[in-house]
Amino acid sequence: MGAMAGQQGDIHELKMEISALRSDLKRFIERANQQHVGAVLGDLKRNYAGLFSQHQVDSAKTDLSLHMVAECAMREKCYEAFLDFLQNTAMHIKDGQVSDEIIQSYRKQMKVLRKKGPYERCDTCFSEVHRLFEKQIDLMQSLGIYQIAAATRDDPVECNTEGIVCEILEPFANIQRFQIVKALATATRTFSDLAQLTGLRAGNLLFHLKKLQESGMILQRHERGDYAITEKGFRTFRTISDLYAGLAGSR
Repeated sequence: MGAMAGQQGDIHELKMEISALRSDLKRFIERANQQHVGAVLGDLKRNYAGLFSQHQVDSAKTDLSLHMVAECAMREKCYEAFLDFLQNTAMHIKDGQVSDEIIQSYRKQMKVLRKKGPYERCDTCFSEVHRLFEKQIDLMQSLGIYQIAAATRDDPVECNTEGIVCEILEPFANIQRFQIVKALATATRTFSDLAQLTGLRAGNLLFHLKKLQESGMILQRHERGDYAITEKGFRTFRTISDLYAGLAGSR
């Protein structure tokens, strides 16, 4: 009996040692992977930053030409202003690092520009500029150029509970509506596109589109025109997606 107990004790100690070795090996692999990824990203930023930046500018030229309101007296003037804005923001891809203060300053610039827009349909063009700007930010984050500043846990949070539920949570609390917003986050869509995507019939689809329009998440370019995401819709979609990714990664 004593010998058996001794053997069991030895086996337990051996299991503990193996477990510890596994933990050490896992940490080593994670560190090695992080170093490898960091090295790869560093090479990408050094060798291809200029190419990435120019691609963003070329993409902006094409997308603005395609998606800005066509019949507008201010189209050419706004096009030049929007392109100049996106060229300036794209230049930071070459810098290697950009602060959250700089990104927020650009967001304020967009708000100032929007206030100068005299027409309701200006929302269509500004939603496209915002989408292109967020694409640049996505690239900066992927390359490790930009990191969102995290709010401290001690910051007091004052919120309008009813407003949050009605204007943000409720519009997204439906699979089809989330599919619609996700699709519009990458491009404008026709009514037929969204019907095919969601599998909804005309009446049901109109109900969900109206919900999203009333909450300010999406807009329709003009009567019977394509649907586009708004700045509010895009930021809400990104925030929810990032939150889900963060929670999934912590499991």
